[in-house]
Amino acid sequence: MPLYLSSVLGGVIIGLASWLLLAGLGRMANVSSIASAPLRRHPSSSTWRIVFLVGLIVGGGLFHLVLNVHLASLQAPALMIPAGLLVGFGAVLGSGCTTGHAVCGWGRRSTRSLVAVITFMSTGVATALVVASMRT
Repeated sequence: MPLYLSSVLGGVIIGLASWLLLAGLGRMANVSSIASAPLRRHPSSSTWRIVFLVGLIVGGGLFHLVLNVHLASLQAPALMIPAGLLVGFGAVLGSGCTTGHAVCGWGRRSTRSLVAVITFMSTGVATALVVASMRT
């Protein structure tokens, strides 16, 4: 499967999952909030949050196995844990992650989410440019 098709399929699946969660449970698919509530043993934690998180992991694994989509090689696996923690910290600090702001926030026409996504994207582009310039 060409990379652009798997990217489109992934986007459609994320959009469908966020819509199903909103339609089925009346909840926004803000993954940072869904993940952080069980970790903080928040009183509103319930089974649906854990099932949603397990579904993200299992779904990604199934997508990889069934469609034979190859992930980028992991050149420095030891960096994945601190990188994930930094992303999680940033999502909590930014009151949401890209999923919450881009998929759900834009769906609600939130100006705050628009600003957040512009910030996420411009920071990501700037970081990629800096890293690319360091390699040459």
